[in-house]
Amino acid sequence: MPYPDRFYPVVDSLAWIERLTRLGVGTIQLRAKDLDDSQSLQMVTDALAITAGTPAKLVVNDYWRAAIVAGAKYLHLGQEDLADADLAAIREAGLSLGVSTHDEDELETALAAEPDYVALGPIFFTTLKSMRFEPQGIPKITEWKKRIGNIPLVAIGGIKFEHAAEIFAAGADSIAVVSDVTQNADPDARVRQWLGLPAEAA
Repeated sequence: MPYPDRFYPVVDSLAWIERLTRLGVGTIQLRAKDLDDSQSLQMVTDALAITAGTPAKLVVNDYWRAAIVAGAKYLHLGQEDLADADLAAIREAGLSLGVSTHDEDELETALAAEPDYVALGPIFFTTLKSMRFEPQGIPKITEWKKRIGNIPLVAIGGIKFEHAAEIFAAGADSIAVVSDVTQNADPDARVRQWLGLPAEAA
């Protein structure tokens, strides 16, 4: 399977990790904010226990120390976390690394870290987090993909299932989804819709 999978939900609780794993999701990011070291280690350890023995790949957002100690295999860092992280320790632990980007400078910073994928966002307006960046729009996906070449490109921010075909056609390899799942009236049905996407772009 590719990494990250074409459908890449981002959630903030163990309950969501369990639910998505049960539905057969291949790549799931755990993004829980404001945890201290012991809380983050406990949460990452518990999440890894949920996904153990399943096809699900657990991506730990931000808490790189917990990811290393708990034996995670996948990590995602925002730009601030990337600046503070010990990349040598992350690589030594064998972690795959994804990095968020929002502008040219951040893309250069991300590429210098030799990431396993680059995320671009927000593609559309999103109410989930306060963003200092305007929506990137779909044409930026094509531009970013030309810049990064063979590195997988993840599109994130305000994306719904109905946008998927256009976003993949623009050059995204994967779509990270938050509210289209977590705030959906029928999350399980929505996940099944996403999982029904073709494995490759048409």
